[in-house]
Amino acid sequence: MDLHPLRFLRAGVSCALLAVLSANAAAPSAAPAESRETPASYQHLVEATGAVVGLKVRAIANARSVQTLGAERSGSGVVFGTDGLVLTIGYLILEADDVQIVTAQGRTVPGAVVAYDHATGFGLLKPLAPLDVKPIELGSSSKVDVLDRLLVAAGFGDENLSVATVVAKRVFAGYWEYLLDEAIFTSPPRADFGGAALINGEGQLVGIGSLFVMDAVTPGERLPGNMFVPIDLLKPVLAEMISTGKQHGGRRPWLGVSSVEQDGRLKVLRVSADGPAEKAGLAPGDIILALDGESVESLPAFYRKLWAVGKPGTEVTLKVLKGTEVREYRIRSIDRLEMIRRKPTI
Repeated sequence: MDLHPLRFLRAGVSCALLAVLSANAAAPSAAPAESRETPASYQHLVEATGAVVGLKVRAIANARSVQTLGAERSGSGVVFGTDGLVLTIGYLILEADDVQIVTAQGRTVPGAVVAYDHATGFGLLKPLAPLDVKPIELGSSSKVDVLDRLLVAAGFGDENLSVATVVAKRVFAGYWEYLLDEAIFTSPPRADFGGAALINGEGQLVGIGSLFVMDAVTPGERLPGNMFVPIDLLKPVLAEMISTGKQHGGRRPWLGVSSVEQDGRLKVLRVSADGPAEKAGLAPGDIILALDGESVESLPAFYRKLWAVGKPGTEVTLKVLKGTEVREYRIRSIDRLEMIRRKPTI
């Protein structure tokens, strides 16, 4: 992919600079044609970054997610589609009580949560008043290649734009029972990654920022970067998310156990309060050895075996090393959404 418009951008370039370049391109000039055409090539990128908005979120008072995500959250979202919906990373709006959408012009509009999908990690918002923002076009994340240089745009700050290099496209397994078959990893990293837009050279959205990682290229090998959720995961489920607030395919057995790979074993980091794993007796420090009699040595293998057992509510058996003793725990899974508390409607 030829990203020639980005060759002239350096990390830290601001929206203001892009706007100046665009204005210079539109203004009459006596400069040679070649020098006038360079700023014009930024126009589609200027329009694309204008679709990126800031989000300020306050969780409901009794939100379970406050312990890990905090009560006050800020991040980014991207206006897309004919309905002007805002796409973001779902954890920002999980158990939200109040959502404020802030445009690049500084205008603040309240928003309502439309959907949350644990399987992909995406969240959708509906502005409760017109944003007067041109929506971004959705691109194809499958066409993103390693070593592509892409634009990363966040919703707040004077240096809300930067250029990042795609350093890997690979499986990502999150400790919170989350798995992507092919996530996009970029470097250098940004601290304001949550909900940030990953934009290709045609000004199209190809990913949504999710995480800061220490091993962007290869698991276990140090290279700080960010993980983006590929936009292609949204397309097949978008209509269903809008109409139902979720996607049916995202209903999977959930245990409420956070675990990491350590020396070829799965070590429990924590268990969700009142979740199935905690109720069954699992605790931080336990080592998960097998699920329904089949050994598990990696997070992807663990999740795939778990989700293959059937629908939420299916009972599974975990073989666990607790201290020096091997025990078996029978755990009845649930739907992740059963644990999410919602804003009262009355």
